[in-house]
Amino acid sequence: MTRASKVLHFPMVTIRRFRRVCSRFADRVAICMARFSPVSTAFVSKPEMRSYGKAALGLQMLGGHYLVRGGILQKSDTVPWDLMNLDLDQYTQLHGFAWLDDVVAVDTLEARAKVQAWVFDWLARYEYGRGDAWAADVVGRRLLRWINHAVLILHKVEPVQSEIFFRSLSHQANFLRKRWKSARPGLPRFEALVGLVYAGLTLEGQEHVLQPMLKMLGRECAREIGSDGGIPSRNPEELMEIFVLLSWINQTVSNRKQKVNSDILHALKRIVPAVRALRLGDGRMVQFNGGAAGQANRVDQALADVGIRSSMQSVESMGYSRLSALGTVLVIDSGKMPAKEYLWNVHAGALSFEMSSGRTPVLVNVGPAYGHGPKIKNMSRATAAHNASVLDGTSSALFSGNGQNLERMTAPNQVTFQKAENEFGQAILARHDGYSRSHGLIHERQLALVHAGNEVQGEERFFAQTTAQRVRFGGRVDEQRQIPFATHFHLHPDVDVELRLDGSIASILLKNGEIWLLRSEGNKIELKDTMSIEKGLIKPLATQEIVVKGVVINYEGSISWTLTRRT
Repeated sequence: MTRASKVLHFPMVTIRRFRRVCSRFADRVAICMARFSPVSTAFVSKPEMRSYGKAALGLQMLGGHYLVRGGILQKSDTVPWDLMNLDLDQYTQLHGFAWLDDVVAVDTLEARAKVQAWVFDWLARYEYGRGDAWAADVVGRRLLRWINHAVLILHKVEPVQSEIFFRSLSHQANFLRKRWKSARPGLPRFEALVGLVYAGLTLEGQEHVLQPMLKMLGRECAREIGSDGGIPSRNPEELMEIFVLLSWINQTVSNRKQKVNSDILHALKRIVPAVRALRLGDGRMVQFNGGAAGQANRVDQALADVGIRSSMQSVESMGYSRLSALGTVLVIDSGKMPAKEYLWNVHAGALSFEMSSGRTPVLVNVGPAYGHGPKIKNMSRATAAHNASVLDGTSSALFSGNGQNLERMTAPNQVTFQKAENEFGQAILARHDGYSRSHGLIHERQLALVHAGNEVQGEERFFAQTTAQRVRFGGRVDEQRQIPFATHFHLHPDVDVELRLDGSIASILLKNGEIWLLRSEGNKIELKDTMSIEKGLIKPLATQEIVVKGVVINYEGSISWTLTRRT
């Protein structure tokens, strides 16, 4: 960072800290006021369990295995709140109780006992408010999980414990009435609002907040859900989570014979085709801009609950384009980077893509590095961690900081795409100028999928358009007057690969028995070890990537490649 940028950076940091202090103070005032509000003592009716997790992740937590800033801790004899040195994401995930879905999924006596012990231990420590455990989105997330799993939490507990539990639910709901607007726009604000609506639906004495909060939730849907069903953060996992939350509300309100807000219904109708367009063949969400793959069964259940049918005509949504033919699916990031206020988990993946064949993922991006240290987070955000082309070992967008403090230093200003279809197949031609300021080059990618679904054709091209770009290019070339580039193909961990014919072909064996062959005539193909990060697992999964290398000479360079299914 230059001296000038440090001078500009300092007041921004100071303003952010001041706002954070003010927000904390307002939270404390709202917590104190919530304690004097009426308290619920029971549910209107028995809550239905609507959130499901992964038993494997639940066993990991029950065994006391935690990932803290990239280090693995073994703490089997302690409660989760005793963990030290957590980053903000981990802290809020822990206190938001989303992990409760995973532990409950284990479905053993030990798991049920731990759930009860941990919930009531949290109440003993944090019931009256403490730190980021009482941020609005965290409270909303916690309310949802506690109500969803209330039958288990309250099973055979003492009357005094039940009284404490309902008192806390009431306090948290009353707190959210004052502070839901403090949650960051996007998924955090939806979590705060949905948590408040859910409390109004289920808790005795909170019925009066239901209709006003449904109206507020409808307004948020109209503001945040675009006409294409997308959201400003361009994070597919966040879109999926918002969809699941809205489907819960829609289902619960309908079950209570009450009227669903029209803005919520219209938002669901917009979201459904977008969510379907952003799923690979196995039902997982594509991993772009900090989004993880999610759980396919949760999306399936939400789609079944809302009962909205769509014909998949919307294959461009939220800045992503979809090519599909006879079971082969490609989803390409052909949109601009999100606006500044949505940079929270953004990645440098312009023009990257993911691919599946049937219900088997083939090429996937590395994924978001939740819970890992800054080194792995920065690695997973880089262009080289995506199925994309990298010029001179440099990402197409550069950032500083992480999480709430993430700032964009450089990024593509222009990202364009054209889509075409003829008797042979579908194709997309896209380009971005992320390397224009640094290297004077435009990157252009062409992807084509034949109608038979058995061949993908690709071309990667770098070129200088203007005199100014050529001058910049001349200042970055090496001794041979050229600039190298590499195209990365990250394989799913379940995929096996080997080089054949002296490294001219990469043979990819899928779990379903299919074999795909990657060729790039006249260019060097390499295999490298890399990783795939699955959200919640304490260790990245080992996998490999195929790298095809080329060079830019005399202001232009290109490589062509094909990925063909062997019959």
